Amino acid sequence: MTMTPIDLTRLKVLPLAQRKSLARLEDVLIDPGAAPGPCPGHNLAQIRRCASHIIQARRHGAGVMLVYGAHLIKNGAADILVRLMERGWLTHLATNGAGVIHDWEFAYAGVSTENVKDNVETGTFGAWEETGRNIHLALLAGALNGAGFGRSVGQFISQDGVTLPPVESLEAALVAAPANALAPARAELLQAMRVHQLAPGRHEVKHPWKSSSVLAHSFRLNMPLTVHPGIGYDIIANHPMFNGAAIGRAADVDFRLFGGAVEQLDGGVVLSVGSAIMGPQVFEKSLSCVNNLRLQAGRDIVRGHNLYVVDLHDGGRWDWSKGEPPKDNPAYYLRFCKSYSRMGGAMHYLQCDNAVFVHHLLRELEKKA
Repeated sequence: MTMTPIDLTRLKVLPLAQRKSLARLEDVLIDPGAAPGPCPGHNLAQIRRCASHIIQARRHGAGVMLVYGAHLIKNGAADILVRLMERGWLTHLATNGAGVIHDWEFAYAGVSTENVKDNVETGTFGAWEETGRNIHLALLAGALNGAGFGRSVGQFISQDGVTLPPVESLEAALVAAPANALAPARAELLQAMRVHQLAPGRHEVKHPWKSSSVLAHSFRLNMPLTVHPGIGYDIIANHPMFNGAAIGRAADVDFRLFGGAVEQLDGGVVLSVGSAIMGPQVFEKSLSCVNNLRLQAGRDIVRGHNLYVVDLHDGGRWDWSKGEPPKDNPAYYLRFCKSYSRMGGAMHYLQCDNAVFVHHLLRELEKKA
């Protein structure tokens, strides 16, 4: 059987304004100063302990990493994260591709989220012109400066667009230095400009709601926010401008930056909030890389860190403070628990709504500060 790849350049995409979006930023955005939602007493005790660990970590110059899933943004926690960033409680943020998409759509249009089932049936799921086009534009332009995924999109939102160089300058740079580290990025942008009629000069894209963009604030504060996507995982694949090389190049930079944050984790804290796959998968590889490099240099491995894993799942009804369950227990296959339980330090699991968790955490940190 002969297989022919589908031609994504022939995809028909629609204006984002035509989509029936299911979430409006003004409806979901949580006021950090409001009273947090209800939380069981045993979780509150865990959150208080987490706040104490964060304060101790920051006093000693150790890192505090927040690894979060897209629902934290979709559920309106952006302003809470911004306040945690501004007050210095976090030193690194990481999310998946969908976390970026919700952040960008809210910043640009004030809406996000669609009916997956209905739109897959009509072939319109993810096929939205502005989302795919502008995120790719941000990545292609950011790559010219060696920027990763998070910084490229954060700068795009913060500065309301990008400025593309003349085609002639890209061609000249490729001819003069074909083996330069930036040559692949220059070639990808050059091709995109020709194929998709991207004119050189300023591409103005207004983001009226960027005050609640975590990505924009990470750029403003110069705080690393790394993005760890999968090729074909996110709706930007459903667009004629889909470019796996550009996505992979940006994610490559961010994985290395993530490792730099893990290097600062001795006595630090990891918050994994609603990230069932990306968080544990990226963290375990990165920690192994850091330990590899440390041992080569005659240094000790990362130690003394606390990991707080938060999800709505009951955790397999297993007490994760006792380590991982046996293979015949279904809880063994909960990646977001098992992987973190193997990562040294002390792992704490909370069954809690993600936005409620970060809201209560902010409140406890402000009390203790």
